[in-house]
Amino acid sequence: MHDNRQITEGRIERFVRDILLPALYIQTAPVAIGVWDDLDEPLPFADAVGQTYAPVTLPLTWGKAWSTSWFHVTGQVPQEWLRGGDAKTRVELVIDLGFTHDRPGFQVEGLAWRPDGTTIKSINPRSAYVPVPQDGDGVIDLYVEGAANPNIAGDWTWKATPLGEKHTAGDELLYVFQQCDIALMDVTVWELIQDVWTLQGLMKELPVESPRRHRILGALERLVDVVDPADVSGSAQDGRDVLAPTLASPASASSHSVVAIGHAHIDSAWLWPIRETIRKCARTFSSVIALMDADPEFRFACSSAQQLKWMKDGYPGIFERIKEKVANGQFVPVGGMWVEPDMNLPGAEAMARQFVAGKRFFLEEFGVDTREAWIPDTFGYSGATPQIIKASGTEWFLTQKISWNQTNTFPHHTFLWEGIDGTRVLTHFPPADTYVGEVSGADLARAERTFHDHRDGSISLLPFGFGDGGGGPTREMMAAVRRTRSLEGSPTVEIDTPERFFERAYAEMTEPPVWSGELYLELHRASYTTQHLTKQGNRRNEHWLREAELWGATAAVRTGAEYPYDALERMWQLVLLQQFHDILPGTSIAWVHREVEQNNRELAAELEQLIGDALAHFDAGDGAEYVANAAPFARDGVPALSAGRRAPRDGAPTIENTVEGHVLDNGLVRVVVDGRGLIASLVDLATGRDAIAPGSAGNLLQLHRDLPNQWDAWDVDDHYFRVLTDETGVDAITATEGTDAVTLTIERSFGASHVTQVLTLAAGDATLWIDNDIDWHEKRKMLKLAFPLDVHADRVAAETQFGHVQRPTHSNTSWDAARFELCAHRWVHVAEPGFGVAIANESSYGYDAQRTTRADGGTTTTARISLLRGPTFPDPVADQGRHSIGLAIRVGADVRAAIRDGYRRNLAERTAPGPIDPLVRVDHPAVLVESLKLAEDRTGDVIVRLYESEGGRAATTVTFDFETAGIIATDLLEREVDAPAGLEVDGNAVRLALRPFQLVTLRVRRAHA
Repeated sequence: MHDNRQITEGRIERFVRDILLPALYIQTAPVAIGVWDDLDEPLPFADAVGQTYAPVTLPLTWGKAWSTSWFHVTGQVPQEWLRGGDAKTRVELVIDLGFTHDRPGFQVEGLAWRPDGTTIKSINPRSAYVPVPQDGDGVIDLYVEGAANPNIAGDWTWKATPLGEKHTAGDELLYVFQQCDIALMDVTVWELIQDVWTLQGLMKELPVESPRRHRILGALERLVDVVDPADVSGSAQDGRDVLAPTLASPASASSHSVVAIGHAHIDSAWLWPIRETIRKCARTFSSVIALMDADPEFRFACSSAQQLKWMKDGYPGIFERIKEKVANGQFVPVGGMWVEPDMNLPGAEAMARQFVAGKRFFLEEFGVDTREAWIPDTFGYSGATPQIIKASGTEWFLTQKISWNQTNTFPHHTFLWEGIDGTRVLTHFPPADTYVGEVSGADLARAERTFHDHRDGSISLLPFGFGDGGGGPTREMMAAVRRTRSLEGSPTVEIDTPERFFERAYAEMTEPPVWSGELYLELHRASYTTQHLTKQGNRRNEHWLREAELWGATAAVRTGAEYPYDALERMWQLVLLQQFHDILPGTSIAWVHREVEQNNRELAAELEQLIGDALAHFDAGDGAEYVANAAPFARDGVPALSAGRRAPRDGAPTIENTVEGHVLDNGLVRVVVDGRGLIASLVDLATGRDAIAPGSAGNLLQLHRDLPNQWDAWDVDDHYFRVLTDETGVDAITATEGTDAVTLTIERSFGASHVTQVLTLAAGDATLWIDNDIDWHEKRKMLKLAFPLDVHADRVAAETQFGHVQRPTHSNTSWDAARFELCAHRWVHVAEPGFGVAIANESSYGYDAQRTTRADGGTTTTARISLLRGPTFPDPVADQGRHSIGLAIRVGADVRAAIRDGYRRNLAERTAPGPIDPLVRVDHPAVLVESLKLAEDRTGDVIVRLYESEGGRAATTVTFDFETAGIIATDLLEREVDAPAGLEVDGNAVRLALRPFQLVTLRVRRAHA
């Protein structure tokens, strides 16, 4: 037999494109359209419905970037189309608002409204219809809210665009409203199109030598033969009959099983502002509800509490329908987090609060306690995540993003993920490698082909539905589910919930493989650095929220002051929203980051007020100055979590200009800064050990060319190492001597930028503080600050949530080599046995650490902190302007010193009007109180969250300095759990025996609340 496969496939493709698809609608009828347009900002339906609408005809050019136009559509369905329950035809309003490509969410979007103010569904290129009842009077009267959102992504060529800010986007009208017709759909033709789509998709995935592929091809060719191009409607059923035996051939008994669940991964901000995300949610959820009404089998998983709260606040009608669908099991809350946040950058308590806020919302609004963490699209996952997940009362974890690795293929799809403390959580990576599946032949074949765990497992999850910009599942996807339920050559498919999927996966994977440590994404590494001001504001407000809760709770217990529950909840929710995985990483449009930075400034001002109000309750009236220490360890003689008089510091620092350069000395450390403003020597005077490698110098600014292959704001590629400039030019060096501290100010200029560095050495302090004031105007460049250290470090410790991780300095394996840019929270620690150096920061996250061997045989370990970048997409002016970036370096430091410098750099001492006794004392220096607050349920109970910070075992006593009526261990949601091993309550104290990095939450009932 001759091989004419390609010719036949071409014939089928053209027949579908040119014959079947145009025959979907049998007839159309016109409507009348009026417009109320060019609104700068969206207005609610109640404002739009009463406006005067100007009549227009199509095609209509409309919509400058980010504007809104309302269209009033009226008409009459032809009477002959109104045949009650005729299943062969369906009346729809077909609308083309000017779609420029077929991906929803990245261009013009619409939402259809009834005159009574209820929503119908969204309008997008993959769901461009509005259903019209056939059993009524046929009167068409509805409103379409058109959103002229620009296509920021373009063709994904990463070109700078002005469209990401309203004031730079211009006044050009972007779209042409092409069609709005009443249309009579032929249901049999629609079903035939779905038959063909499913079989074509399967055929293309099967091997060329597969008999099944050729039999599908033969069936499709016979379809083309029997369907009459001149009478598609009359012959469509004949075509379906031809395909029926092929569709009825069942899957083999050993086929992979796919559990499909509807989903719409809606980015809470990205290539659109938050205000538009709210409307994307309304559009998507309206469509989801409409599909549920039409198809009782359909189920939909929704992960972000914030998005549902937006519906509660702004679209109460949609929210009530969601509650109905949750009650009947179709709308399935998952994830239990406030948003799908970045999982590397948020601080420890903030990550805990993502679960606290999210799970509380789902419990209070829907009575649902989510069992799975659902974070498919975040740029890597810290090693602390398993413990945080389990501590929230959550059992399982789902993500997909690690499939984007540039270098290494992750070896598992269903496995146990072990965190830094030893906690393990059952984890699943959908092998279809997508969170926006269409239940296509490609999706299903990929799920079966790439699944790594066939020996012990047989099941995987497929989230389906258009996402990122919203849209969600479609009726066509549900049609595909039905056709692939059991189809030869394909995995079996069934609709079910993520909960049921995990229960089944857990049951069959009796000995799942284990992955220990962080899930590092070998991509998007620049997200640790881009948009510094967004990251700095987040870091500051995380710490100030800690202070506001600490001093607020202390004032409530000590003085009976009112605790600011409402304000703190509101502020936490905003901070958590802004930790979304395209906001905090710095990968959104300029509009988003401008708003976030303004929000952060306002939050900071409000938090300052809350902290000041709380401290004011302790006014001693003596006019003396007291220091409020919010850190979990004593500082300058002031105990942790208290306020008192500062103890005097020993020694007076000196600064001299010598032949070596400027020498700063305080009896603990001696620093030599040469004429280039570089640290030529950094000596721990207790040991005489110089931390700076021979022949090298620290405090070295290095400017790299930074032009990644793609994903500008997201990526730094390893070829950036190849081109760099050491910025050693100096404009001026100025020394200043004070009684408590000496400073050296270094001025530098390069390119279009200017840097002022202030090096400060204080009395009694072994840490050198380095404050960088940078006026940055470089594009496609990356600025790092390097410290070449005379330390033989085979690994570097870096802080993460509730602990730290150790990462190698070598590149022995491809996994090691791929980790060339890394994430740290407040500190990194470079050490060999007996000696170490700590580098702390107040707003930086990205760093790298490399080890080389010198000519003298010694080892230099160079740690470099990433300061700033200059990507041009999606924000063409990212990071441009003024930045203050604080660092600190401590020689002769162990991990404990690194931890303390991290807190010191981020929790500045405050003045208080009087002394404050701490509410809680902990007697082990490695056990740190991360949060002290009043309970979320507003009973007045005190909540203390603490953890072992150094990676060792710790037996400690936690003593409460108030009368208690009961102390229990809880989960993050402050619900009682089984007491951890070693917990013993003794009056107002509790003894704990903590394992390395163990997290414990205690709930303390006050005797006199």
